[in-house]
Amino acid sequence: MEEFQQVAPVVSSLTDEKRVAFYKKTYTHLAMAVLLFVIVEWVFFQIEPLVNFAFSMAQGWRWLIMLGGFMLVTNYAEKMAYKNHNINQQYLGLLLYVVAQAFIFIPMIGYAIIASQSTITGETSILSQAVVLTLSLFTGLSAVVLFTKKDFSFLRSMLTIGFFIAMGLIVAGIIFGFDLGLWFSAGMVILASGSILYQTSNMVHKYSEDQYVGASLGLFASLMLLFWYILSILSND
Repeated sequence: MEEFQQVAPVVSSLTDEKRVAFYKKTYTHLAMAVLLFVIVEWVFFQIEPLVNFAFSMAQGWRWLIMLGGFMLVTNYAEKMAYKNHNINQQYLGLLLYVVAQAFIFIPMIGYAIIASQSTITGETSILSQAVVLTLSLFTGLSAVVLFTKKDFSFLRSMLTIGFFIAMGLIVAGIIFGFDLGLWFSAGMVILASGSILYQTSNMVHKYSEDQYVGASLGLFASLMLLFWYILSILSND
């Protein structure tokens, strides 16, 4: 989780009108990132060699390479968005992160579609359910922060430890060949929920007025993490 540098006034010190304007910009950019993710994902699924390559990288030790590459891209994109007050660099960081998310999601969405095809409810039911559950939980958690204005920055250390433990379990699972199971996915949903509280709290209390793109990237990252593990739970139900 990146720290952020402030040059413009911190959002919490702004007038109500300017603060609301910042929130609107942030959630507008979040919505644009989600829409771009859907478009890029659809384009990726039209390119069969790319889909086959993504599925091949999701097998065994190759998944570690894919995760490592994703983490490197994520780190670079976050630095562009959080530690840079050049708006064009912030947009480039957000774009890069959305494309990286779309690529790493190819196997997960593919498996969800395959799982849906084996049920009576129809091809897109699992994806639809995951979208509804993710947006509902995200909206509820965001509302808690926005209405209470509580500072959840204390979650930073707990989330950092949680993510390190999760990565250790993922690596161990790949190396030793055991399935992390439903409880791990449930735990990651809780971790993602904490991340949403943390990122929304940062938007309210930590960011500066010109960092709405970076704020939207943080929220998008937490949203996609939640979507991943809700989709994982539903696909393995």
